[in-house]
Amino acid sequence: MPIPSDYAMRVYAGVLGKIIAVYAGKPFEGWSYQAIMEKFGEINYYVHEQVKYPLIAADDDISGTFCFLRALPDYGNVKSLTSEQIGQTWLNYLVEEKTVLWWGGMGMSTEHTAYLRLKHGMKAPATGSIATNGQVVAEQIGAQIFIDGWAMVVPGDPDLAVELAGRAARVSHDGEAVYGAQVIAAIESMAFVERDIDKLVDAGLARIPGDCLIARMIADIRKWRKEDGDWRKTREKIEKNYGYDKYGGNCHIIPNHALIILALLYGEGDFGRSVMIVNTCGWDTDCNSGNVGCIIGIRNGLDGFDPSTRAAPFAQDRILSEEPGDKSNGFATGRDWRGPVADRALIPTADGGRCVTDALTEAYHVVNIGRALAGLPPEAPKNGARFHFEAPGAVQGFLAEKSPETSGVASVSNSAGHSKAGTRSLAIAYHGLAEGKTARVGVDTFLAPESMGGAGYSLVASPTMYPGQKVAAAVSADSTNSGPIRCRLFLRHYGDKDALVTVAGPEEMLAPGAGKDFAWKVPDTGGQPIARIGLEMLSDTPAKGSVYLDYLAWDGAPETRLWKPEKEGTAWTKAWVNAVSDFQHWGGVIQNEGRGMLIQGAREWADYTVTATVSPHLAEKAGIAARVQGLKRYYALLLCRDGKVRLIKALDGDRTLAEATLAMEFDAKYEMKLAVKGNRVTGWVNGKQVADAVDTDRPLTGGAVALVIEEGRMQVLEVGVGPADR
Repeated sequence: MPIPSDYAMRVYAGVLGKIIAVYAGKPFEGWSYQAIMEKFGEINYYVHEQVKYPLIAADDDISGTFCFLRALPDYGNVKSLTSEQIGQTWLNYLVEEKTVLWWGGMGMSTEHTAYLRLKHGMKAPATGSIATNGQVVAEQIGAQIFIDGWAMVVPGDPDLAVELAGRAARVSHDGEAVYGAQVIAAIESMAFVERDIDKLVDAGLARIPGDCLIARMIADIRKWRKEDGDWRKTREKIEKNYGYDKYGGNCHIIPNHALIILALLYGEGDFGRSVMIVNTCGWDTDCNSGNVGCIIGIRNGLDGFDPSTRAAPFAQDRILSEEPGDKSNGFATGRDWRGPVADRALIPTADGGRCVTDALTEAYHVVNIGRALAGLPPEAPKNGARFHFEAPGAVQGFLAEKSPETSGVASVSNSAGHSKAGTRSLAIAYHGLAEGKTARVGVDTFLAPESMGGAGYSLVASPTMYPGQKVAAAVSADSTNSGPIRCRLFLRHYGDKDALVTVAGPEEMLAPGAGKDFAWKVPDTGGQPIARIGLEMLSDTPAKGSVYLDYLAWDGAPETRLWKPEKEGTAWTKAWVNAVSDFQHWGGVIQNEGRGMLIQGAREWADYTVTATVSPHLAEKAGIAARVQGLKRYYALLLCRDGKVRLIKALDGDRTLAEATLAMEFDAKYEMKLAVKGNRVTGWVNGKQVADAVDTDRPLTGGAVALVIEEGRMQVLEVGVGPADR
């Protein structure tokens, strides 16, 4: 089918539905229905504060969904993508024991089992087959929880969605787990063009074997739905006939798929009701809720999150209150699913620059994969600005800051208009500025101090902004403002003992109705990671009004050091994606087996130079890398123990682009330099050019930098990044 006219916004709604519902279900993952009812009652809203769990946290359901889908652009966005290529994508983006998966061990975690098969050379789909891993391991829930993206890239084409979902699922799963994933994928693909829930379920059933257990179970649930008319009664029958006690393993597909179908049938297309049912039922709540949320998000679009458009209360549900803002039930007025989340998401992978992200950014990644599969050019709102706000309600992680001098002074919302480059903007309302107050809003560019502990799944990340890059923003003042307002950009970076340091950027006085384009070269931070950027408003007289942020963007090669700042603290070490056996803060980097990497930077980096001074100790290979796109995609300049220095390209295996004779001496210091510009890659050691190559075979066009160590230890004395002609 052709791409629907509202494709981008429906994908955005699906992504929002996924992350919102995961956050809603995460705090009581694994709980029983009985335990949930005793502690909370029906789950009609976020309960994270009651159990002291952060609302925004890394989770495998979100990370895996948007990580594994990168196989498509990495392999040219072809419909013929294979399970083997998707398996290679696992190896590229997963940092063992650290990112995306539940690393529960061989035979305990299905995904960990599959990863170990891949790591030791087995090709997918054998890595996930029943023949390899046995039926119990192969039929756990994981294939289903990661599947949504494969449907969203093929709207209205359930046959292709099922094909892609099957290939992705079989990297780690088999049997009923694959059928369950394919049902979800077919439903989601059809949800772009069909609203009837029963017809959506029919679309899933039509594409799996009619005699499989998933199909028989769905038939039972539909029958019980007609007989019972009450989701609670049907839930009891599911527990009795398809409960956890009937299947082996930690988290089997069958019971959890049953709850998804239950929520869809009884939820009748209402987001709040559907998510309430699936979460209140218990078991793998974040996983089940995430799939349901994505389905209903796609089906309803963005209006489905708006409490003003909610359906009339369902007859069986007693409305406890209709007071504005009441959260005692799923249908109370004032319910706001989107506001607390503010689009925020964390996707920790070996591509650390994509960790701190937001729902609209991820939605456009999905949209442009879908457009490529349909033979269409990509969409890049506002000339590709990182923050463009081109969707109703989108704030892309921007929040008003809370502190003694800013509390209650500002609020953010999405506004139509006030944009030269598009159709929408971020509205920043302010008031009460005269008494030493500042209205300040900002967005994270790296892990905030409270995130460093990594609640939930472990976090690895790199900053998205670096010194030397050029920031561009457009700001305008509302014509009805009470008077002129001083506006300026600011950033915060880590400093001594990891305290945040604020740096003010360019400032302009905006009269009511006036606008200004800001330009700012990010200043040096002494090697410390930048945590936040934003906009602040100040006034010497009482002021109230609004300003509008049209867009905020930055680009260009960094000019910065990345190693051991002079100030005390450890935040700088967290800016490196740690894929080595041991990273010692004094500069030692150790890899016990195979090849290890410390990675920092972003996929957007294109032409630049990386330099490092390294001293290898008992290492097979040691060096630096550029345009790093994960653990299996990069250019590297490596000192090798066999007396050679090699320029290699890692892409589905290593290929030597150039080499020279150079004896690696243990404990000696080597000044290494690697430059990438266009298709040319050039390397130097101790000031002498040792390698030069032009890569015309699937060249890597952008990516981070890395330190590379293979089976040994090296001490690193300095790392820097600068322009390609440095």
